[in-house]
Amino acid sequence: MINPVPEEGDRCDIIRIMEMIPHRYPLLMIDKVHAIKPHESAIGIKNVTINEPYFGGHFPTMPVMPGVLMIEAMAQTAAVLVVYSLGKEFEGKLVYFMSVEGAKFRKPVMPGAQLELQVQKLRSRGNVWKFAGTARVDGIVVAEATYSAMIVDS
Repeated sequence: MINPVPEEGDRCDIIRIMEMIPHRYPLLMIDKVHAIKPHESAIGIKNVTINEPYFGGHFPTMPVMPGVLMIEAMAQTAAVLVVYSLGKEFEGKLVYFMSVEGAKFRKPVMPGAQLELQVQKLRSRGNVWKFAGTARVDGIVVAEATYSAMIVDS
């Protein structure tokens, strides 16, 4: 059964996210998206668990979520926002990074954390969108970046 497209501000659960974007384990980096304002902003959630495959090597004695994966989680939240904004005909299309600017990693993120990924559209032109993203844990900024991506047919 296909979940209906959520109303503005509703949540996209993991099933709906997988209908919207092509990412899958182990690189599906978001668990839900909510507070969606089409063509404007959204909030993604990533529950960080010790079972993440990267913790075996990053780092075995002090597990820390890699910063690039926090940016990837922001980008996936933005991809859900784009598909939500543009409609069903854009579901499953690939979204490629074009640039990442001003990335800052302020605090390490450990297993047990819940990342709140706030993304805000800065602009869009054709199939290119630019976003500002901020990741927080318990309200504290842990990472931020500005990035652009292009939507392409798969």
